[in-house]
Amino acid sequence: MKPELRVLVVEDEASTRQEMASLLADMPEVAEVHVADNGAAAVRLLGTTTIDAAFLDILMPGLNGMDVARVLSVLSEPPSIVFVTASETHAVEAFGIGAVDYLLKPIRPERLAEAVGRIAQLRRPTGTAPPAEDLHVVQIDTGRRTVFVKRDDVQFVEAQGDYVRLHTAEGTHLIRLSLSYLEEVWESAGFVRVHRGFLVAIAWVRDLRVTSSSGLVAGTPAGDVPVSRRHGRHLRAQLLEAARRDQLGRSANAQGAAPRSRDGEPDQPHRQEP
Repeated sequence: MKPELRVLVVEDEASTRQEMASLLADMPEVAEVHVADNGAAAVRLLGTTTIDAAFLDILMPGLNGMDVARVLSVLSEPPSIVFVTASETHAVEAFGIGAVDYLLKPIRPERLAEAVGRIAQLRRPTGTAPPAEDLHVVQIDTGRRTVFVKRDDVQFVEAQGDYVRLHTAEGTHLIRLSLSYLEEVWESAGFVRVHRGFLVAIAWVRDLRVTSSSGLVAGTPAGDVPVSRRHGRHLRAQLLEAARRDQLGRSANAQGAAPRSRDGEPDQPHRQEP
């Protein structure tokens, strides 16, 4: 891969700044690495240098990382932003600003590489993006631990702002992906849109029924999924075809499992208007 990204590291701790700059310089996607030891120096640098991505520490004297990110966001061609911090406290605010990723210190090289790869893909010119990944396994990094969720274990997907929540028999997992992206990537695996905010895995659907509160719902072991009128006919056709091919009921053992919440405890079925 031809190096193409010009990146900026803004970090007031010299050792961390040097480590990040060194790691980034060794990555095949990165062409240039610039550094600044505080927010004001970073803003001055922006006046003379064009960058594609900024890796920002949050807690710095003077202009902090959030302040720098807000300056970057008003540029005519804003760079991708990745926050690098020792605390999870600012994660919601960071993604609200439009951050591509949020890395916790100490920096793990593989997480830094993942963030760079995401930036490189986002900044490719239209029409040159590679085929979407199959995502047979989704890696979810919570900072304290990394969870690997198999696509075949996901029964339905729920949109939550800029995130999606993956529902499995064991619990739920929140990840920063768009519902439309997963719809495209997982279509071949039998995931279909049934509502503006939901995808369901056809193989996990046990039944369709009408409820007084939510209208038509698709029942799965992990919970009920609302089905809108515009998607109902297509879903019925997909279920009929799957039944003909004997592809319904992916896990007999899971059929009796109670729906579970994001904390892994039994939960109530979803109540959402179609």
